[in-house]
Amino acid sequence: MWGEKILFFESMLFHNSRHGEKILFLKQYVNLLLVDGHQVLEIKKHEVLTFGQKRLCLQQRSVAQRTIAPSELFSRANGARPVKKVLVTGVAGIGKTMLVQKILFDFGGSEDYLAFDFIIHMSFRDLNLVEEPTNFRDLVLRKNKHLSKVLDNILACDDKLLIILDGFDEFRQYRNCDADVFVNEPDEEAALTDILGSLLFGELLPRASVLLTSRPAATNHIPVGCVDRFVLITGFSLAEVCDFFSRYFQDPALASSMFAAVSANELLLTLCFIPAFCCIVCCILKQSKDLSGESPKTMTDIYVHYLVAMIHSHTQRGAWTDHQGTAQQFSDIVLKLGKLAYRKLMEHQTLFYGSDQEVAALEGCGFLSTFLDKMVAQKPGYTEDVFSFAHLTIQEFFAALYCAVTDQPLPVDPLSKSSLGEATNGHLDLFYRFLSGILSNRNATVLGRQVGLCCCKEKAEAFRQKIVSDLTRFCENGAHILNSLHCLFEQQDPSLALAVQPEKLQINVSDETLSQTDYNALKYFLNLTKGQISELDLTGTGVSCDALRDIQPLLVRCEIDRVNGQRVMVSTSLVVKSKAAVSQMTLYVFHSLSRLGWSEIGDEELQELCNAIQVKKTLKELW
Repeated sequence: MWGEKILFFESMLFHNSRHGEKILFLKQYVNLLLVDGHQVLEIKKHEVLTFGQKRLCLQQRSVAQRTIAPSELFSRANGARPVKKVLVTGVAGIGKTMLVQKILFDFGGSEDYLAFDFIIHMSFRDLNLVEEPTNFRDLVLRKNKHLSKVLDNILACDDKLLIILDGFDEFRQYRNCDADVFVNEPDEEAALTDILGSLLFGELLPRASVLLTSRPAATNHIPVGCVDRFVLITGFSLAEVCDFFSRYFQDPALASSMFAAVSANELLLTLCFIPAFCCIVCCILKQSKDLSGESPKTMTDIYVHYLVAMIHSHTQRGAWTDHQGTAQQFSDIVLKLGKLAYRKLMEHQTLFYGSDQEVAALEGCGFLSTFLDKMVAQKPGYTEDVFSFAHLTIQEFFAALYCAVTDQPLPVDPLSKSSLGEATNGHLDLFYRFLSGILSNRNATVLGRQVGLCCCKEKAEAFRQKIVSDLTRFCENGAHILNSLHCLFEQQDPSLALAVQPEKLQINVSDETLSQTDYNALKYFLNLTKGQISELDLTGTGVSCDALRDIQPLLVRCEIDRVNGQRVMVSTSLVVKSKAAVSQMTLYVFHSLSRLGWSEIGDEELQELCNAIQVKKTLKELW
């Protein structure tokens, strides 16, 4: 940092921390697993190749065999530092903002961290407040007025400057950054999207380094041609989950018993690999001391438990006076939060002013600080309170809750004009998963009993029928099906899966880096279906040897079929990374045609393939 390094980030942002409470970073931070690679990106760097009458769309899937330390993000394998633009992607709650905090914390405590002299940190939540044309200098000084006298020197040495742009998917104008209007000087006035695009393309501060974070859903709108390195956050490993429990509960005996309770529930433990969910699970356990009743099985279950636990916590702490503490007041406040969350989510907004009607309706509510964060925005001549939900997933949950218990019709993304399972940008994916889980019979019962909110039965039945019809249609035409599978999984009702009876069972989850929760949703559906699987497309999913072994019984059900007059074998579309993976694959995967596009097969792996082909003589074609 210019002049002297100051530990601005010795305290960390933490879910459900009380106002003014400081949580030391070193006491709570748990390592995140980072690997080279990316999730679904529009094919902008790769051509569509044609071979004979067959067309194979190739999309880069290059996940390194090693994990990456935050200090290595801008370093090549040989230690050099020519990398200038880094894109970090990861699903909701996986720890993107926590990674940014880690970088800032480490930078503040090390003289040569990342070989930068200064870091400028900007959040897209904050940038959403910028409505008029501006310039880069003013963007920096909006929240860093103390830099006014040294900013010229900082920008002049841009080869030693790192600019962090956190939360691209939360940016209201994220669709407009891949533009061809550029600015070249920090003082040049322009639209915000043009300034950001100029930074990414290197037209503005060309020697500066840029770190951009985003959910995968928004990455199609990032000008990836200028990105030097793609990094994927994969969350926690089992060891990190255990470490998180130890740091959260601090008492070793209590942490051990809580971890044992979660470990007994395989699905719950899987969700804990995502840091935000892990934190909420720990919060539930801390409030309730156990997992009484039916244990959470889905993501929605966890958030419903979280809402109930927070209500009980505030009741016990006396946050409600006698005239406020009725069930009706609880439900009214939750509904007001839900209305705020829903309206803003539909508008692609994560920040809202205190003057907004929905925010003003919450004034004086002691429950507010549990789920909403507050900051102050400087306006010409005055200041104004600005609020956001503690985490975007919490906003999505409250929005789904509001939709479930009111007469609000099922939404269509106003920008993509898409419905369930068909959204190309994924903006409403998590919303629909929460909505499905809330409309399930078991969560509807809990919410009615504990929160005083009753789901609309007609809407619940209509949504269940929509899941069935969408899954049937997607299976018949081979459309991308992953989000619909998640919606089915959130319901936890086997009868819905049995009601899906397409003429052909074609399962397409291609071009997604599948997490364990994704595999759970896929297996849940396929284990409940009957008959042959015409198509199981795992292309570009990074399917591992262990995952293949786990779904081996399903692969046996895959058959060869004809699609558009061509013979295809899609149950073998995968990325091979090692000899071990080839060995496992050859046990049960080879049929008449195999696709191994974008594989990294070496001499040993090729020998394994040759050995397998000599045994499995039904193989007619290998791509």
